[in-house]
Amino acid sequence: MKNVDQYRATVPIADYDALASWIEAAAAGTPRVLSADAPVVFFKSSGSTGESKRIPITRRFMERSFFPFYYAAWANVVDHFPDAVARPDATLNLKHDPAPIAGTTRSGQPHLGASQVDFATAFGEPLSAEPGSRAPWSVLPAGVDAGDHLERCYVRLRHAIAHDVRCVIGINPAMVAALPFQLEQWWPRLMKDLHKGTVDGRRGSTPDPVRSAELDRLAERAGGPLPAHVWPRMQLLFCWTTGLASLYLPRLRESFGPQVSALPAPVAASEGFVAVPLDRHATAGPLAVTACLYEFIDADEEIRPNSATLLLPELEPGREYHVIISHVGGLYRYALGDVVRVVDRVRGVPRVEYAGRRTVSDAAGERLRESHVVRALRSALASTGLEARNATCRTVTPDAPGAPGAAPAIPGYVFAVEPFTPWSDREARMFADALDVSLGTVSALYRAARAEQRLRPLVVHRTASGAFAREWQDRVASGIRPAQVKDRVFQHDDAAWQRLLGNR
Repeated sequence: MKNVDQYRATVPIADYDALASWIEAAAAGTPRVLSADAPVVFFKSSGSTGESKRIPITRRFMERSFFPFYYAAWANVVDHFPDAVARPDATLNLKHDPAPIAGTTRSGQPHLGASQVDFATAFGEPLSAEPGSRAPWSVLPAGVDAGDHLERCYVRLRHAIAHDVRCVIGINPAMVAALPFQLEQWWPRLMKDLHKGTVDGRRGSTPDPVRSAELDRLAERAGGPLPAHVWPRMQLLFCWTTGLASLYLPRLRESFGPQVSALPAPVAASEGFVAVPLDRHATAGPLAVTACLYEFIDADEEIRPNSATLLLPELEPGREYHVIISHVGGLYRYALGDVVRVVDRVRGVPRVEYAGRRTVSDAAGERLRESHVVRALRSALASTGLEARNATCRTVTPDAPGAPGAAPAIPGYVFAVEPFTPWSDREARMFADALDVSLGTVSALYRAARAEQRLRPLVVHRTASGAFAREWQDRVASGIRPAQVKDRVFQHDDAAWQRLLGNR
């Protein structure tokens, strides 16, 4: 093919499901599938059906499309916060979780999360060690169950409280948001271990009764422990800063200390990089223009194999787009499943922020995207002067009347919102009204569905304090790796929904 236009006319757009049979063939050991290069590993990523995806990763992809932008992402941290890498124990890297026993594909190739891969061993990149990956707690004692992710969280936190941590890396902001809750939940256990020099009752370090007594005094004086008490020289949180995190990140950052900054992590997926922040912009980074061939589809449109696409020069600031990538790793015109918002341009290159998954909620023709809901939540909170720790929503349709000829039941949205401080009943009603208006402002289809009474007025339930953190803990305790337990704009899990509301 001679040019991009011919390429676009010849190769159909495909998502993971469309490529699944070829990917499974590669995972089974069939050579020269999707790429002439043999996969070195298969990255594990959460799929839309709940089954883990297997993303084939070749050496050429890592060298050309991954490592240059991987290093650029960490360079931004080092440039602005050099203390984060001044000592091996200066960073608590929550995403770094080397697998003691790696999963494998049918052909025996490694199948594990990107954060679990030893890039130095697998790809000969000794400089690829992330900040915090050589901390004293990076390799856990042999007695810690590899499948007990919550216990692994505790052991890392127990070791980290004895050190002068300056940076917390989460990438997934829900992991960072869980830290204050874990400190509070595990405080007596942590202080007992710190005092005795034990780790969950087992000998593991030098006893430090002086520090445990000091931390207890600070926590008692403040009415409870905060990360700022444990790590008073904290400087940086490194994670995604958009999506639902934009609701809680300001207060979360305060809990780590008044001078703590947040840098946005790259817009990326297991399949490839999209954008890498190179400065202190709060949410966005320029497209990683040499990592992939990027195409874009307006986010309001459905992705089809023959969808018309836009190239970089055609993107408009303020608009949102589906991302289509092509790269040397064997993914050609691959629908990533992510939506980005163009913030502006830097030297002609679009700077974008993550706007959510391409998931659409459509009970009555409203076609709400994740970004619609997040923007509406932010607007409603701002207009009412309220604050929230987290939120999620779903559609509910009342039981239809049983009488013959009765009108069909009308669906509506129900939100579960955790207030930062208690809301009065009046404030909750004001927020629900403001949220309904805000959804209509950001989505013309939602506004039309409400005007035509195809959707009922939305309902807001206030959860108890800590409900979302407890739900995160429950999911991790069930066996899901912490890096994969993310905030959910649309909550489809009935049991999780009931747990959130049951915590009121």
